[in-house]
Formats: sequence, structure tokens, C-alpha cells
Amino acid sequence: MLPLINSTINMKYSLFIILLFQLSISGCMNTQKRLPVNPTATKETAALHNNLQQLLGKAVLFGHQDDLAYGIGWAYEADNSDVKKITGDYPALYGWELGNIELGHAKNLDSVPFADMKKFILQGYKQGSVISISWHANNPLTGKSAWDPQAGTVASILKGGNNHETFKVWLKIVADFLADLKDEKGVAIPVLFRPWHELTGNWFWWCQNVCSPEEFKQLWYLTYDYMVNERKLNNLLWVYNTAEFNSKNHYLERYPGNAFADVISFDAYQHANQLSASGNEFVKQVDEQLGMLNLLADSLQKIPAFAETGYETIPQANWWTNDLLPLLKKHKVSYVLLWRNAGKMPGKEKLHYYVPFEGDVSAEDFKTFVADPKIWMATDAKKAALYKQ
Repeated sequence: MLPLINSTINMKYSLFIILLFQLSISGCMNTQKRLPVNPTATKETAALHNNLQQLLGKAVLFGHQDDLAYGIGWAYEADNSDVKKITGDYPALYGWELGNIELGHAKNLDSVPFADMKKFILQGYKQGSVISISWHANNPLTGKSAWDPQAGTVASILKGGNNHETFKVWLKIVADFLADLKDEKGVAIPVLFRPWHELTGNWFWWCQNVCSPEEFKQLWYLTYDYMVNERKLNNLLWVYNTAEFNSKNHYLERYPGNAFADVISFDAYQHANQLSASGNEFVKQVDEQLGMLNLLADSLQKIPAFAETGYETIPQANWWTNDLLPLLKKHKVSYVLLWRNAGKMPGKEKLHYYVPFEGDVSAEDFKTFVADPKIWMATDAKKAALYKQ
């Protein structure tokens, strides 16, 4: 019996060693640095990419659109922020918009001066927070706004199209702005660049209802090639961003490929008509979509994000901790961006805002939300040194 015992012990020992080796390899894989799709990305940009990946499951960066520019009852006041007024801290991520820059305007489509935007971006970067930039480009075919879903627009700006040269000029203007985003030492500020967003919707001229999957991909390649290969903008992380989607295949139908996207994301907003006796349809929908996004992120080795969300005027007092927070805790996302606090808008009776201000019905719940260890603000981002390896 002794040889059999020794054989059994040796087998168990061998299995134990194999298990330790597998765990070691798994640990290395989890901590392995992930590189951006641009092989010449700056070290700060590469560090941000890697750190966003490593923080998955541990933290969600909280973001707010136009946070430093204006809020409810104020505009362009130094160091002001509706988020900071409520929570005592700034967001860990700032969203900004370039719409109208292609037309040579001094202000974007939300009336933020581009000169001020550059200062705000630098301020956020110095805080340790992350910068996200979208671009609601006007329709180059009709001359109307981005919200003019005219069929044939994308085809007209691709190579050989009647508006190709005009669009190249627009790309140059955007690239000039992005190239000018530097700190006092001349270091390029990393940017989560989110062009052609909400592509599965039906409201923009690049959406799924007015261009083919191949045309959309060619638009993406054209944009990427100009920014990265021609203009050498090595401070960009590329964010692929849809609106609603009903399957993984639907999500990937217009995906440009792993070589052209660093982050995969989608936008979804809560609406009052989604509430019923059977529950909150927004929560059910986002739960399903975040589940699919996480599976895709794992298989594609990409960073998942919730690129836009919110509930206008936040009429539900516990929306933050009852609806949004459980979703962010259940699924892995690197960041979540709430839309802007525009306040009083022309022709609208109610205020337009997505983050509470002092005295708002959800203000106290918002404090509880940001106090959760999973939600990171600017102070957390600063401590984590997201721009360092």
C-alpha cells in the first residue's frame, strides 16, 4: 500500500503546483498593462488607458458635462461647480463638446467659448480628473445641425464624395483644438475622444437609419487616420459609443474593429414614462445592456463605459442610490457621465439639469451616492495618479 500512498501524494502535490502556476498566470494577466490602439500614444495617455482598465470592478469615475462652465443660477464663475456645491468635491471626469467649432464659431453649440473650454480642460487635468470630448458636427451636406439625419450625408464626405474636402477642413479645425490641449510644461492632455456617438439612434446624420454599416466604418477610419496618422495626435483614446442596442450583434454591426477603439460604451437616459407598476424599464434595459457590454469588453479586451446618462430634473428623490448605483455596482464600467445642468432654456418651462443643485429633491441622495466607495470623485482620481504608470 505504501507505493500507492506515495503515488497519491505525488499526484496531489503535482496538481497543487499546477494550480499555483495557473493562479500566478491569471494574476499576471489581470495586472498586465493594456496598450492603447495607437502604438505611439503618449506615456500619459497609455497610463490612463491602463489605469482605467485596472480600476474596473474597483471604481467608477463620476463625470458631469460642462461642470466647470455653468450650472443652476450661475455661469463662468471661477472654481464653481454644482457637483462641488453639493458634495464638496469635483467630478473625476469632465465632458466637453466641440459642436460648431467646424464652422469657425467662437462658442460651441451650448454657448461655451472654446477659449474658456481649453482653460477648463486644463483645470480638470491638473485636478487629476479625466477629460471626455464629443463632437456634434453640423450636417456637411445640408448645412443644418447634427440633428438632421439626411441620407447620403456620410457618403458625401468619404473619399470621392462632393463634401470630402470640406470635411477634411473640419477635421483640421478639430485637430487643431485637440493639439492645443497641453499643460504648462507642454505635455499633451489625454482625451477620451468620442466621435460619431449614439450611432444606433436615428437622430444624427451618421446614425444607422441614414448610412450603411460600411459607410459608418469608413467615416470612423477617415477620422482616425487623419487624427492619428496625419496629425500625430497621440493623446487620444478612442471611444466607440452607441445609443440603445438589442443584442451583441447589433452593438457590433458598425464597430470599426479592435485596432480602432479603446473604449466601448453606450448612452441611455431615464424618462418618466419608463416607470410603471411593473417596475423601472430604464433599470431593466440598462441592466441588460451593461451585461452585454461587459461580455463584449471581456471578449474584445476593451474598456467598458456608461458614456451618457441621467434623469432630467431628477424628480425621484432616491434615484441615485435606488436606480443608478446598483447598476454601477453590479456591472463593470470605468466611468459614468451625467449630462449638463443647462438651467433655464428658451421655450422650456422647467429647468434642464441632470445633477442636483442645493435644495433639490435628490440632493441628499446624491451625497450618499458619491460617498459610496465605488464612486470616485476628483480627489480619488488625484490620489490614484491616473496619468502615471
